[in-house]
Formats: sequence, structure tokens, C-alpha cells
Amino acid sequence: MSNEPQTIEDFNESEISGENGEVYVFQWLSATERKLEVIPISDLKPQQAELEKTLVKIISAPEPYPPPGRAIRNLVGRSLVSIYTRCETRTLFDTLQAFLRIVGDFKTNERDLVKIAAFSCIGDLMGVFGSQVMSFMAEISSVTIKTYRSSSSSLLRYQALMALYKALTTAKRAVPDPSSRDILKQMKSALTDKTLPVQRAAAQVLTAMYSSNDSSVLTINELDSIITQSVKSLEGADQATRHAHAQLIGHILASTQIERAVPAPETTQKSKKDVSAGDQDDNLSSSNAAAEVTKPMLTPAEMLVHLSTHFNKANASRKTRIGIFDFYTAMFSKLGAAFIETNFSLIVAHLLTDIVSTPRSSSSRYETLLVRSLVGILLRDLIGVRMLSEQAQISAIQELAGAYLKRWPAMMPGQSAPTPNVLVIVLREVAGLLQQLGNAPPPVQNALQEPLVTLLSHPSHTVRVTASWTLRCFCYSTPLRLPKTILTVIDKLQRDLSSILIPSSGPDIFLRALGHAYGLAALVSIIPRRPLYVSYDVSAKVLDLATQLLKRAGEHEVKVAGVEVEVAWTLIAALMALGPNFVRPHLPQLLVLWRNALPKPTSKDSGPGAAAGRGSAEWVFLLHVRETALGAVLCFLKNNAALITLDVARRISSLLSNALSFANNFVSLNVEDPMDMQLPSGAAAPGRRGLGMRDREALLRRRVQQCFTSLGFGSIPNQTQIVLLQGAVALFASPDGYAGSSVQAAIASSAGTFAGLWTAADGYAYGVASGEIGDMNGGASVGDSQSISGEVGTGQGVRGDYLNRDTVEVALDALNRRPIIGACEHDPLSLCQATFSDTDYILSEPPPPATSVVDTAIELFSHLLPLQDLQSTAKIIAQLLDSVRSPKLEKNTGRKAAVFVNATVAIVMALRYGGMTQFRQARETFGSSQITGLLSPFLMDGLVDGDLVLRSAASESIGRLASLSGTNYLTSQIKDLVDQVVNNRNPNGRAGCALAFGSIYSYVGGLAAGPLLKTTVNVLMSLINDPHPVVHFWALNALARVIDAASLAYAPFVSSTLGILLKVYLTESHEREGGTLGNANISGDLPAYPIVCQVIDAVITVLGPDIQESARTRALVQSLMHEFSLEDDEGICVEAIKCVQHFLMFAPEHANIPELVKRFRGHLASSRRQLKLASINALYQLVQKDALSMSKLGGDQLVEDLFGMLDDDSSVQGVRNVISSWLQQTVIYNPSAWIDLCQRIMARTTASQQVADAATRQNLRDDEGESLNAGLSQDSKAGGRSRLTSRWRTQLFALQCLHEICVIVANSGRREHLDAIVARAQGIPSAGLLFSRVSDLIKMAFTASTAYVTEIRLAGLVVLRDVIEMFATSPDPAYDDALLLEQHQAPITAALTPAFSSDSTPEILASAVHACAVFVGCGVVKDISRMGRILKLLITALEQSKDSGMLSLGEAGELSPNASAMLRISTLSAWAQLQVASVQQNYLEKVVKPYRATLSPLWIASLRDYASIRIDSEFLHDTSSVVDSSYSSLGKEVLLPYYANSWAIILQAVATEMQVGEPHILAAMDGKEVGEEQKGLISLDRKEPTAYFYVIFGLVYEALSTSSADSSSTNLTRQTAVTSSLQALKCLVRPAYSGTAIMEPTIFEEFISLCYRMGLTEAAGIQIHLVEMLSVFAASQTSAEAGTDLLSLTSPTAHCLRICAHIMKQTTSSTRASATQGQLADRVTLISTCLSTFVSIAAAISTPQKEDVRGIAILLYTDLLKDESSEIDLVSPTLPALKMLLDLPPSHRPEERERYSRLIHALLSQCLMNIDSMRGRSGVISTKKIKNNMLAAVLVLTVIPSWVKVGRAAVEHACYLISQKLSDVDETSLTAAHCAKTLVLSSSSGSPILRQCARLLIPGFIEFIAKVAPLIHDGSVSEAQGAAIGEVWKAFAALLTATVEEHRPRLLGVFLPTISLLLGSTVPTQAAAASITLQTVTQLLSFATSSPAAFKEAAGKMDAPTRELLEVCIRRAVGSIPTVAGQVASKPQISLRSF
Repeated sequence: MSNEPQTIEDFNESEISGENGEVYVFQWLSATERKLEVIPISDLKPQQAELEKTLVKIISAPEPYPPPGRAIRNLVGRSLVSIYTRCETRTLFDTLQAFLRIVGDFKTNERDLVKIAAFSCIGDLMGVFGSQVMSFMAEISSVTIKTYRSSSSSLLRYQALMALYKALTTAKRAVPDPSSRDILKQMKSALTDKTLPVQRAAAQVLTAMYSSNDSSVLTINELDSIITQSVKSLEGADQATRHAHAQLIGHILASTQIERAVPAPETTQKSKKDVSAGDQDDNLSSSNAAAEVTKPMLTPAEMLVHLSTHFNKANASRKTRIGIFDFYTAMFSKLGAAFIETNFSLIVAHLLTDIVSTPRSSSSRYETLLVRSLVGILLRDLIGVRMLSEQAQISAIQELAGAYLKRWPAMMPGQSAPTPNVLVIVLREVAGLLQQLGNAPPPVQNALQEPLVTLLSHPSHTVRVTASWTLRCFCYSTPLRLPKTILTVIDKLQRDLSSILIPSSGPDIFLRALGHAYGLAALVSIIPRRPLYVSYDVSAKVLDLATQLLKRAGEHEVKVAGVEVEVAWTLIAALMALGPNFVRPHLPQLLVLWRNALPKPTSKDSGPGAAAGRGSAEWVFLLHVRETALGAVLCFLKNNAALITLDVARRISSLLSNALSFANNFVSLNVEDPMDMQLPSGAAAPGRRGLGMRDREALLRRRVQQCFTSLGFGSIPNQTQIVLLQGAVALFASPDGYAGSSVQAAIASSAGTFAGLWTAADGYAYGVASGEIGDMNGGASVGDSQSISGEVGTGQGVRGDYLNRDTVEVALDALNRRPIIGACEHDPLSLCQATFSDTDYILSEPPPPATSVVDTAIELFSHLLPLQDLQSTAKIIAQLLDSVRSPKLEKNTGRKAAVFVNATVAIVMALRYGGMTQFRQARETFGSSQITGLLSPFLMDGLVDGDLVLRSAASESIGRLASLSGTNYLTSQIKDLVDQVVNNRNPNGRAGCALAFGSIYSYVGGLAAGPLLKTTVNVLMSLINDPHPVVHFWALNALARVIDAASLAYAPFVSSTLGILLKVYLTESHEREGGTLGNANISGDLPAYPIVCQVIDAVITVLGPDIQESARTRALVQSLMHEFSLEDDEGICVEAIKCVQHFLMFAPEHANIPELVKRFRGHLASSRRQLKLASINALYQLVQKDALSMSKLGGDQLVEDLFGMLDDDSSVQGVRNVISSWLQQTVIYNPSAWIDLCQRIMARTTASQQVADAATRQNLRDDEGESLNAGLSQDSKAGGRSRLTSRWRTQLFALQCLHEICVIVANSGRREHLDAIVARAQGIPSAGLLFSRVSDLIKMAFTASTAYVTEIRLAGLVVLRDVIEMFATSPDPAYDDALLLEQHQAPITAALTPAFSSDSTPEILASAVHACAVFVGCGVVKDISRMGRILKLLITALEQSKDSGMLSLGEAGELSPNASAMLRISTLSAWAQLQVASVQQNYLEKVVKPYRATLSPLWIASLRDYASIRIDSEFLHDTSSVVDSSYSSLGKEVLLPYYANSWAIILQAVATEMQVGEPHILAAMDGKEVGEEQKGLISLDRKEPTAYFYVIFGLVYEALSTSSADSSSTNLTRQTAVTSSLQALKCLVRPAYSGTAIMEPTIFEEFISLCYRMGLTEAAGIQIHLVEMLSVFAASQTSAEAGTDLLSLTSPTAHCLRICAHIMKQTTSSTRASATQGQLADRVTLISTCLSTFVSIAAAISTPQKEDVRGIAILLYTDLLKDESSEIDLVSPTLPALKMLLDLPPSHRPEERERYSRLIHALLSQCLMNIDSMRGRSGVISTKKIKNNMLAAVLVLTVIPSWVKVGRAAVEHACYLISQKLSDVDETSLTAAHCAKTLVLSSSSGSPILRQCARLLIPGFIEFIAKVAPLIHDGSVSEAQGAAIGEVWKAFAALLTATVEEHRPRLLGVFLPTISLLLGSTVPTQAAAASITLQTVTQLLSFATSSPAAFKEAAGKMDAPTRELLEVCIRRAVGSIPTVAGQVASKPQISLRSF
């Protein structure tokens, strides 16, 4: 840049008067702010005064200056701060004075906006420079407080207090005492101000007053009064205000834990913000500290009671109580993790005694559940997930188990057991902790095992169900305990069931039996997830038990029978989770049982006397039996879709109809509960036993509806469908469906006390559906099919919260709107149906009976309605609308509201379902005018209602309807909406219409709705300007959707949209604190700015890459994004980050990326989770785009921070993705740095490890392990394992990263990482390379293998295997001839050993067996005696596999049948790998040989078992079966994946054995032992195939025929399967194995067509094997039938030739070359293989057809010679194959010899023509063609027998061409020289043709030498020419030796002058020329020595000069002239001496 001073552009006043004035001011300020940061200070100083004046003027000047809205005042404030930070602050006083003058003027009232802006600037300046201008403090305090008291504008009051808050943060000391007291007094009263923003500001001011070091002293009384004030405000507070109160209370309560000086009251007490337990007492001034005792103001328990007392007040509303939990959350977050861990037991005790166990908390069922949810959120989501380290989680479980779980039942007198409510909360927390911990360490297991099983027999239903859930979590995470636990529970259950029958046993025996049944059901349902741990007979035993119970129940009295039946059906329901393979055999029996349980109703059920005829107990029993049986049906339907045939579906639907009619009859009878049971419905007794009749009936109906929905409706007659729909409508939408007391409802309605559905707290809420449809966030609900889950307030879970709040806050807030709370005890089946994700599983919590029956009815309705025809649909919808409008509902306002919601939700669900699954039919029904006419007015009512659920559901329905129906409906709908907006001034109505616009647009789509875009945008723009928050919030929301849907069509509106958005940002009424009092109080929950960001985001997407074109638009977008990203509110920041992400996609070069990265990193460290998450996503995007530049910006530190985040809080998603992406892109440049990172993490221990070690205290590992450990501990600081811990999931991730590193480096092809020699050759220092880190990798694998958590051990073994596989061949850097891994054998052994310890799981054992095999097979240790323990482990595994029965490897105990089978498979595939490797690695032969006899039959047996599993037939089991005979169909699906992974390698092993003719394998194939009939074993002419031929042939056939479509993909697993199959086939096709079976016509045809297909489609690598196999097939099967014609059309040989010919053609032809390209080496091998197949087939033929075969082959080969399509050379490598073809001798018949001659002649002529055709062309391809054809021609001439006749012309032409190419001095000349020499050398064989050639070539030689001679003398000869000259000399020497002595002088007479042409009197200087001269002289000498006489004679006849030259050279060579020798290059010196 030039040196002229930089200036800031002047403010142009003429710009501000226009309509774009605001935009101008905003953009000028943005530009100025950016400039201020970079302009040099020297240039800034002269402009400072002018700038300040302008900035103050922007704030204070009247019209035409635009009013200083939010964006402008923030920019001015920041610019002023920027100026004063960089320049001098002299004028700061004047500026502040100017602002204070504005705000201190109380006489003029109308200029509020200016005052607001002035306050904002005062705040900004004081917040930074307050400590320099303390003199202003008194004035600021008085002005702000006065404004707060006198003003009526809420925004002004808010800004005044915010200015005070900012000033206090820096200049608190300067506030005079009286003002200070006044501030505290005013602020305390402001906490209950009627304006919510003022409450928020007051909370911040108080926080500031009580936070800094010179803070006011907080007394207990003040603490109390502040808390009381805040609690008072909770009832009316919105989300933001509640958050502000929570922050304040959290802060002041947390400050009570700071240690303070106690006795000396005169020193001011100190407090500190955000304390964590670690740094409590660093801040006391040292003088006092010595003398005084310090202690916190309150003990933790006292602090907690401050909140619980308010929580338990009788008059505290639900909203207040939930708000108090917000206080708890804030307080715990402030106190920090260390405090929580230290006081965990105290906190839990407080929650359980002071909150859960108070009378109020269990006064009603709803209160119980509410408190359970609240405490659960606090303990689980906040403390458990975010705060507890792993160590703390372990001690938490132990604490909870010891203090609560073990204390039931109370054993000692005087002890009291915990109440059921307490137990439930503790059990749920333990379950959560177990899921986090993974494999729990032994002490935890021991603490839990007993109490969990004991609690199953608790009298409370809830405790029993929850205990079952916890037990399930426990056994899932610690599967080794599963088998024993199941047996224990079965045992207890059987004992209970026998005790039931004894009359004397107490009443609780019934409950005990049920509890054990639930526990067992929960355990059985995890068997499919942990199949290797449980033996099958367990599930069979359970089923048996259940069926016995059902059979005997009929003999017992109702009470006993009820329990037996429930136990039986619960168990059967759980068994259904085992899936079709288990259920299939038992299905007929189950259908019979169900038929008995659900009979057709009889007159007894429905007749007039039915009600009287049965006692209530009997009715309860009948309802109950049906309900539990249907539970089992439901589980069957959900888990066994494969078994539901049409017949089964019919049977089940008739059973369901029976149950439904029973329920309907029961309702019509009006059976009353007995008197002692009659409770009001809402307060149903918590135990299941205490359910009333009405609830029982609801449960039964719920099950029927669930079953119908799961079953589908294909098999249900139409009539039933209509009945079902009508029933459902009657249930959820009729006045009669109300389950409460209608009398009370009527009284409430007339008194007008109905406050709204969502605030009801009776757990019923007039029967409203519990699943809500919330729509708080853009288009999240579009197409969300997941029933109705998304809660209101949280939107649809997926896109997160619309305010981007913290999840804990969201969860608490959602409870405010939840009148019905679910719980697992409402449906014990939820235990069997927990949903699994990859990491964890969530308990489903269904609502109570009365509500769940409504939910299921709505679900049934929504699935069934779209299937009806138009007439039925219209009928049902009419019925629905009639019941909603029924006059009966007037008496019951609550029910009326509930029905309205249910109906709207049902319709939107039906439309969702219809639009997604039955689209065409839905179009015809819902889209017809008849239906839209019915629905439109109804939906319009919902739309204008204020209820959020109604508004969301109605708008979505209108959108979906519009997309299903025609344009008429669309236009009329839009017209209606516009009318509504114009006429209806009600804000809710307008908001609803706005949302409907958005919805219509997003469902109809941009194309169809295109014509309406302008109208829509205009309406939404005007609604966005509406000051009412509800209206502008939803209008902005709708606009974002419209832009997303319209996409590019929106481009014309972009600039006006951005203008409107800026206006919104500058308008006072759209600020969160702005507008009238009422609006300011609403907008906290409906903030405009985050949605403005979403709209900007949508606009950026519309602009796409075009954003780079328009600078003005881009600048505005960037300024807006920048402004929003600096807002305090994290909801806005998160949305702004999303905008930035999109912006970076389209215009990264316009963004300041380093600045952004810095900002994101700042967010990563912040305590605000949402910002953290958004920043991680943004970083992920940057890393994905370019990780290398990110490494430069963030460096390793950033990656370490990310790893740290994983460790601090594993619930933060996305971190793993960032690290993985980064690793994948950069690891190849520096793997070492990544290994360091992982090493740091692996060097720590996990908490489970420490606990497990401490428990056993026997670190008695073997010596190798010890030495490794010693090595590890020296790395850590203080010997012994360092005490740092990291979470196991972090360690697991680190190991996965190591695996990634190994894979990426191995696949990168960079050898230097693996091979020290290569690295040295390339001059790369070894420090950063991977081979230098092998010992570290092995150390980490060792650490992992000794870990406690299974997943880590598995990952460690993977890394170990990677290391062995990658470095098997790497040389040792120190000793090149040794291998790198030799020195690491001991540590590798040590790392493998723990895998065989007693606590190993089957997966670990299997992986370890494989690792052993990899090590043995990798060739590092070749001496068997030195393989030591590793080989021994393999052998033991094999020995065990030999016997049937269970395995137990190492110290691991006996395994279950599944695990044994799986390990057998693993062991056999490990040995198979060794067998396959033994082909290359000979030493392995010794390893495998002794065990062949064992292995062969086992291998064959496992292939047979794989086949039998595949075909699903019960194969005959004999003893050699790998799978035990107890193997039932259940094991199939468990073992299938293991078989599928290993069968290919086993097959390959079998194939390699077959190829060497191993007798054992042949015997095994025949199912015999080797000893039997040794002689007759290998009989070549057998007719019958071997016993297992078909099995193996079938497997092979299937593997080859599956999807060769993806053969182009280098799918490795498939390739190994295919190659091993083909290798096996090479042997299988031999008669020794197949007999004549393969020649059977059907098999033969199928097989051959498969070969054809593979010939057409496979890659070259696979086709090689195919051709080899066909060659064997042709050869072996021809020999079998010698008499027949070999080349008949259908013979194997003919097919083989056809396929080979095709493959040759394909490989050589250019068109298809791309399809079967394959590697070059593969293609070459393939051509050679094809040719050799032709040779072998031709050799087998004795008829004249032999020459035909040869002719075809040569014809195909000539294509290669002709080819000019590519530069790839396929000829020269395949010439040896051509030679084989030509060498094959023809028969002696003269006519065949004649044909052979003609063939040879043709081939030779073709070659010569090919060379001729290249004349005058140059380039790589033509050179290749010339060279190849010359070589081929020479090959032909040299290999043909002497009797073959070749035309003289051809021979002469060939020699002519060679001579010509020799003398063309280009790259063909060397090849020509080779060719000529070859011909000359071969001529000595005596063939007359070749003699002729030699004669013809000599002139060419001489011409060539003559041409090159001048080049040698002037030193410009090339290497290639030098080589060619060498060839010429060799030819000369050969000719000379071949000539008889008397002719030699004549030859030398030609040679010597030729040689002399190259010699000179001096040695040339050029190195190449010098070496040629030397070579020439050497040749000369050899002539002289070999035939001296001839030499003399020839020399004598030469002219004198030439002769002298020769003499000089010879003398010089012999060394008689030593002077010249010095000039010769160093190389020749050596050779001269040796001469």
C-alpha cells in the first residue's frame, strides 16, 4: 500500500434523508467499526474528534437522522469503545457528559429512543472504562434509578438498569453508600415489577451488586427476601425472565459456599463469582488470613433448604415449583462439578427427603410423577450426564445402592425402609448411570446384583417395574452376569408360583410373583442383543413354564388364576422379542392359546343378566386376562413381521374383534366398581392392583387398538374398519368419552374456572391426547412421521429447541405445558420394548390408561382413515365434526377444548400418514372438494384459536390438504386467509393465518404455489411489521418457510426482504424488551431476532454462489450476521452461527476465517452449551472443507481441546466428527502427532479400571506384562499409573482414531511410513514416521487389552492386529536384515494374554484368536519353537474345537452354546488363514501340518453348517458338526454373521489343501477318516461325487452368482469370497471330487452359464482364476471321456475355448477395456493365462482341430499387435505365452504341417505390415507398436522348426525393416539392435532362414556404426545408442565364433574397419562416449585373442592410418601408454586393470 494516511470515509448527511437512510447509517457504522480495528493509530488520531462528534450526533440528532434503533446504538457504542481503546481517552469525559445530559433531561418525554440509545452507549463505555471515570458513578446511579422509577417505557427502564449493571461491573467501589442501599432496595422491589424485562435487568444488577470483591455483604435475611421475591415472580414469568431469576438465585446461593472470614466482622467479606470447589480460599488478604477461621456462610444442606421450603409451600403453583427447579439447575451449574461430586450423597439425600418425601409431593398421582420428572431431570440430565466424572459415577452407584436400595426391606428393628417414591427415583438414576458406565466394574456389580433382584418383590407395582428396568440395564451393560441372573429369577419365580397355591402364604406373594415375572421378562428381552451369553434352553424353559401356567390356571380360583395368567402372558410377550426363528416352531401352539384367551363373546357376557351374574372380581379377571393376552399378541406383531401370513393375520384380526366386542358389551352393561374401590378417576391408586373397572376396560381397549394398528388392515373386512373408526371417534372426540365426573365438570364450567387444558394437573386433562404437535421451529414438523412425539415447546426434537435453549431448561419448561405425564409402570410391556440406538436405549414411558386409550384411538384413526373410500371418509369426518360441535359439550368447557384438540390432531395425523404412505388414494379422498369443504371451516377455527397446538396442527393440515387437492382449493384458501388477515384484528388469528401461509407454501412446493408468491410475501411483510410479538414472530417464521420452499423463485424479493429485516432490527416494538407493557411481557417467549437470523439464513441459501456477485447485498448480509453474532442472547448467536456456516459455503473468500475460528474456539470454552454445539458444527464444516489450513489456524491445541471436551462431557455431540474428519485429512502428513494425542489419552486410566484394580488388588500379571507396565509408568510423572483418569468412551474413541491412522497410512501407499530403508533412500528423517512409533502403538494396545471395559479391549485388539499386519515385513531400522517386529514379540504376546483371562467375553476371545493367527502367519517369527505362548493359545483353541460340547478358552469359564459355536468358527477361520498363508510362507507348513487331520473334517463340517443355516433345513447332525446339537433355530441368525464373515477364508484353506492333493481333505469331503481304505482313496475315475461335493459346490455357486453387478467395486470381502470360490472350483471340478456329477445336464448348463456371465462382467483379477479353473475343468473332464469328439459344441472344452476367446477379445479390445480394466499386471497375467489354456487344450487334441485352436489363439493375439488404442503395453510381457503357443509341435501329417507353415507365414507378414503401417508416424503409441511387432517377428523367426517354409520376400523385408529401424537414430533403434543380435545369435543353430537373416543384417550394422561414429567423436552420443553399439559388438562376436577358421579373415576384414570408425587417437571426454570407446577396444582385444591368425591377416590388408589407429588403441588399452590413463573416466580404470 502507499504511505498516504488511511482515512475513515466521511459520514454523508445527504444520504440519510432518503428511504434508505437507515441502511446507509447501518452500513456506514459497520464499515467504520471494521476500519477502526485495522487503521494505524497515527492515522486515526487526526480524525478522532470529528468521528466522536458524528457518532454522538447519530445517537442524539433529531429528524432527518433515523431513530437510533438497536443495531445502530450497539454499533455506536462499540465504535466509541474501539476509539478510546486505541487512542487517548481525554475526550471520554465530554462524550459521557453529552450522553448523561440526554438521559438526565426528565422534562422532555417524547425522545425515548434517543435516551435508550444514550443509556446503551453509557453502559458500553462504563463497562470498559468505568474504573477510569469513577466520578460519574454517583450521577449514573441516581439517573438510572430515577428513570427506572419515573418512566413508563419498558425498554427505557430496562436499558437504564442495564447501563447501571454494566457500570457496576467496573466501578462498583465508587457508588456512595446511601445510593448503594437505595439500589439494593429498589432492585429488590423491581424483582416483582409488572414489566418482565425490568425484572430481568434487576436480577442482573443484583448479581453485580453481590459479585465483585468489594461487594455488599449478603446477610441471611437479604438472601431470604431476594429468594422470596424471585419465587413470587415465577408464576407470571416467561422463559427468559425465569432464566434471569434462576441465574441470580443460583449466583447468590452459590456464593454462600465461599469460605469467608468469620470472627473479624470489620473486614468486608469477599465473594467470588462462579466458584468451583477447588479455588475457594485463594482470595483472602493474607494479613487477616493468618488470624481467622474461615467457613462458608451456610452449610450445603442449609443452602439447599432455602429452595425446598419454597417448593413445599402449600400454595405454590405448578409453574412456581417447576421454576424453583430452574433455580436448582442454575445453582448446581454455578457451584461446578467438583462441588457436586464432593456433596453428591448430601444432594441426593436432600432431593429425596426434602422434596420427594414431603406430603405435598405424593398428594396425587400427578404430583408424584411431576416430582419424579423434576428430580430426574436434575439428577440425570444435569448432574449424571454433565457433571459426574466416571469415578464419581461409580461412587454414585455405590452410594445409591448402599444408602437406599439395600435398605429395603428393613431388616433391623428401628430401621425404616425408603418409600416407594424414593426407591423409584434411585432405581432410575442407577439405570442411567449404568448406561453411561458401560461395563460396570466388579465392586459396582457386587453392590447391585443382590438388591436389584430383591427389589423385584417389592409390594409397590411401580418399584417392581422400575427395578426390572434397572436390572435389565445392569445385565445389558454387564452381560457376563446375565445367564446367572436369569436363572436366579426363574428360580425365585417358580418358588413363588408354587407358594401361591398354599392358602396360608401372605397376600404379598401374589405381588412377588408378578415382580419376578416382570424382571424375567425384562431380562429375556435383551437376549437378542446379547445372544452369545445365554444358552437357548433358557428361553425354551421360560416358554414351557408359561404354557404350563396357562394350562393350570383354569383349575384355580380367580385371584390365583389372575396372577398365573398375567405371569404367563408377560413372559410370552417378552419371548416374542427373540424373533421369527424362535417363534416359528411355537406359533401353532400360541395361536391356540390366544384363541382360548380371547373367545367369541357369549350371551353370558352381553345378556340382560350378565352384569348381575358375575361378581366384580370375576369381571376384573376377564378384562385382565384379555388385556395381558393381547399384550403378547402385540409383541408378536411388532417383532415377527416375517411370520404374519394372510392366514395368521385373519386369525389374529378375528381374535381382536372378539376382544373389542367384549369391551363394548362391558361398557354397555355399566358394571360398577365395588364400593371400597371407588376412587375419583384422576387419582387412580398407584399400584396396578388398585385399578378400577373403568381403567381396566381402557387398558383392554388400548391393547386392541395397538394390535390393530400394528397388524395393518389388509386382512380386516371393510365393515370392521368402519366400526373401528366410529369407535375411535366416539372415544377421543365425543362428549361421552369423558372419564371424569361430569357433574363436577358442569359446575366448573358454569363457574368459569376452566383455566386451559395445558395447565390442568390431574393427569387426565379432560381426556386430551398426550402426544402433542408442537411447532415452535420453522419447518421441523414437515414429514415427521414419528407418531406425535415431539413435545410442545421442544418442537420436533430433531431440530432442537426454537429458542436454542439448553436441553435441561427445555425439559423443565416442557413440564409447564404437560398435563399428562407418562411412566413405565402404566404399561409393564414397555420393559420389553425399550428402543435401542447405537449407544443406549430409552425406556418408553406410556401415559396412564385413560389417556393412552385416547392416544391409541387417534393413532388407529390416522392409519385407518386414509385407506377408506370417499363415501366412508366423508361419513367419518362428518361424524367427527358433529361430535366436536355437539351441544352437550357446552356443559363441560374442558371437555370441549380437549375434543377440539383431539379432533384437529387426529386429522393432521391422518393427513400426514395418508400423504406419506397412501398418496394416490389420499389425493382422491382428502383432495376431493367434498372433504375439503367439510374440513376448511373447521380448520380455520383451529387456526385462529390462540392455542399453539391447534394453530400448529390446523396450519399443517391446511398445507397438507392444499398439496393433496387441486388449484381451486388452493386459491380459495389463500383468499380466505387474506380476508382473515384484513378483517380479523385478533393477534392470534393473524398469527395463525401467517403460519398457514408458510405451511401451504412448504407443502404445495415452490412450483405449484409460484403464482401466489407475490401475494404471500406482501401479506407476510405487512404482518412482520405488526408490533404484536405473536403476530410478527409467526409471520417471520412463515416467511423463513416460504423462502426455503420457493428457493430460486424468491430471488426478486431478496433486497426488499433484507431491508425489512434491518427495519425489524431497528424497530423498538420488535425488541425483546420493547413495545407496550403487554407486548414486552409476551415477547420473551417469542423473540423476533433468532427468527430474523433464520430468514437471513434462508436468503443466503436462495442467493447461493450468486452472493459473490452483488457487493451491496453481501455487505448487508455480512453486517447483519456480524451484529447478531455479537448479541448476548445465545439463541440469537446460535442462529447467527448457522448463517455464517451457510455463508462460508457460498462465499468463503469474503469471510475472515481466522477471526471466525478464534470466535468459535472462544465458544468452545464457554459454559453455554448451545453455543458450544453450534461452534462444533461450524468447526466441523471448516475442517471438512480444508483441515490443513485449520491445522495452521488452530494447531494441535484445538484438537486437544476437542478431546478434552469429549472427556468433560460426553453428551456433547459432533466433537467426534470434527476430530475424525480432521484426522482423515491430515494424518498422512504427520501420523506421529496424532499418535501423541491418542497416547496422552490412553496413558490415563479409566475410573472403572481403578475401581476394578483396587477391588482385586492383585496386579499379578505375567512378567512380560509387568515389564510393559513398568515401561508405561515411567512415562507418567510419579511411577505407578498416573492418577489422571479419562472417560472410557474417550479412550475408545482414541483407539478408534489409532485404527483409522493405521488404515489410512497403510492405504496411502506411502512406503516410507512402514519401511525404514525406503525412508532412508528418500532421505526422510525417521522421527515423524509411523515405524518409529510401533512400540507406542503396541503399548497402547497393551493398555487397552488390560482395560476393564469390553469395548476398549476389543478396540485394543484391533489396533494390535493393524500393527502386526502393517509392519509384518518392515525391516528393523537398526539392522536391515532383521524384521522390525522381532524385538516386539514379547510385548505383543503380553498384550494378547489378558484376552484369555477369566473375565473375557466371547467377542474378545474370538478377536484374540484371530490376532494370534495373524501374528503366527505374518512371518516375523519363523521358528516354531520360538512362537511360544501365541501358538500354544491357537493350538489349545483348536484342541477344544475338536470335541463337541462347550468350549472354555484360557481362564474364561465355560461358554454358552452360541458363544462356543462362534468361537469354533473364529478358531477354524484363524487356522484357515494360516493354511492359506502357508502357500507363500513355507515355515507355516510345519505349523499347520500336524493338525491337518483335525482341521480338514472341521473345515468341511463348518462349511456344511453354514450351508445348512443358509437353507434353513435341519441337517443331520453327526459328531463332527461344529454347532452343538442343542443348536436350535434360534442360533441361526446369531451365528449367520460370523459364518458369513469367515466361510470364504475357510473355503480358501480347503481349496489350497485340495490343490496339493492332501489325503485328509479328500477323506473329509467323503465324510471318512483317512485310515479307512487308504488305497481306493484317490480314484480318478469315480462316478459318484464325494459326500459333501454338493454342499461346497452349492456355496461356491451361490457366492459366484450373487451380484457380480458390483464387481466393479473393489469390494474386498466379495473379492476374497469369489477368488476362494474359484480356487476351490479348480479342484472341485476334478473327477476325484465331483465324479460325473458336474456333467449332469442341468448342473452343467447352470454352471457354464455362470462362467459365461463371469467372463462377461468380472474384473481381470477374478477372471484369471476363472480361466485357470476352466482350463482344469476342460482337461480333467475331457480325459474322463476320451472317445468323444473334444470340440463338440457342448463339450467343456468348447465352452472353455469360447470363454477364453471372449476374454482375450475383451481384454485386448479398446472399447470394453474400460469395463474390465483391472490392474495392468492382472490384465497381462490374464492374457498369458488364456494363451496357456489354449496351449493346454490344443496339446490334449490329437485330431486336425489342434491347428484350429492354435489359429484362433494367434488370431486373437494379432489384435494385440495391431492395437493402437492406448499406450499400455500388453504385448512385451505376454510374448513368452506366444512362444509357448508356437512351440507346441504340430502332428506329423503333411497337411497339418502345411497349415502350420501358412499360419506362421501369416503371423510374420501381419507383424511386418503392422510395422510398415507406422511409417511416418511418431509418438508413444506408434513406437510401442513398432517395437512389439519387431519383437514378435523375431520371436516367430527364432522359434519355428527348420522344416517350416517361409517366403524369401518376407524374410528379406523383415531384415530390411530391422536394419532400417536400427539406423533410424530414435528410441526404436535399441530394440532393433536387440532383435538383430537375437537373430544373429540364433543363426548359429544352423537354420538356413536365420543364416540368410544374418547375411542380410550385416550391412545394416555397418551403416548404423558409420552413422553413430561422428556422434562419439563430438561427444553427443546417448545412453541408448551406447547400448545398441554393445549389441552390435555382441552380434559380431557371435558371428565370428560361429564361422569356421578359414572364413574368419574375410569377416574380420569387414569388422575391423567398422570398429575403427569409432576409435580416435585420444579418449573422448564425454562419459558415455568414453565407455563406448572402452567397450569397443575390449571387443577388439577379444577378437585379437580369440583368433590371432585371422586378426593378423585382416589387419595386414588394412590401409596404414587405420592400422596405426588400431595399434595405438590396443597399446593404450594394454597399458603401455600410462600417461593417458589419467584422463579416462574412473569407471574404465577399474575394468582396464581387471582386463
